[in-house]
Amino acid sequence: MRGRLIVRALVALFVAIAALIAPLGAQQSTPPARRPAAKPAAKPAVNTKTEPAVFECSSLLGQGVNTKRSFCDVLTGRDPAAGIIIKLPAHTGPVTLTFDLHNRHTYSEEQVKAGRAYRHYTATIGVLTADNTLLTRAVVQNEFRTANDLVDRISGGAGPGGIKAVAPTGAESISVTIDAAEESVSILGEKLVVVGVDGTDNFTAAGRPIAVISNVMLQYRPGPVRRTPVRR
Repeated sequence: MRGRLIVRALVALFVAIAALIAPLGAQQSTPPARRPAAKPAAKPAVNTKTEPAVFECSSLLGQGVNTKRSFCDVLTGRDPAAGIIIKLPAHTGPVTLTFDLHNRHTYSEEQVKAGRAYRHYTATIGVLTADNTLLTRAVVQNEFRTANDLVDRISGGAGPGGIKAVAPTGAESISVTIDAAEESVSILGEKLVVVGVDGTDNFTAAGRPIAVISNVMLQYRPGPVRRTPVRR
C-alpha cells in the first residue's frame, strides 16, 4: 500500500513538471513579432516648369505651314544685344534651354528639276550670356537635294500657295544649362559653310542670317519675382 502511494506521488510530480515545461517550450519556439520596416521619408516635390520661352527675334522668318512653329533667323555677330534675346523668368537654380537648330535653304523647283539644287550646309552658332560669355557652341549639318529635305514651308510669301522660298532644312536638338544667376541669354551666328554644285562658300559677315531656330523651351524651378527698384 505504501509503495502504491509513492508511485502515485511520483506520477503526479512528473505530470506537474511536464505541465510547467510545455508552456516554456511553446514560448521559446514562437518567434518574436516583427515590426514593419519604417518607410523612407518622402522627398519634397520639386516644382519644375517647362514652358515656351519668351524671346526677341529681330529677323522673324515666319510660321511653319505644317508644324505651326515660329521660325527665327539666327544672325551672325559678336554683340549679344544683336542676337536672339531669350529672357529667363524668375527662377531658383539653373535653367535648361532647349531648341531645334536648322539650316536655312532657298528653295527653287527649277534647280531641283535641273539637278543643281544640291547643298551641304554646316552652320555654327553660339549661346552667350549678356556679358558676352560663351556658354556653348552648336552645329547643324545636313544635305539638301529635294523638297523632302525641308523641315517645313513658311507662310507669308509670294510663292505658290503664299509660301516663302526660304525654308528650314535639317534639324539638331540643342540643350543648354544656364547658371542660376543669369537673367537672359543670346543666340548669335558664327559661320556658315555651304558646299554646292559650283564649289564652297563661307559666310561670316555680321548681320547675315545663317541658320534658323524653332521650338524654344525653358525648364526651371520658379523663384521669387524680381522687383525693379523704383526711381525717385
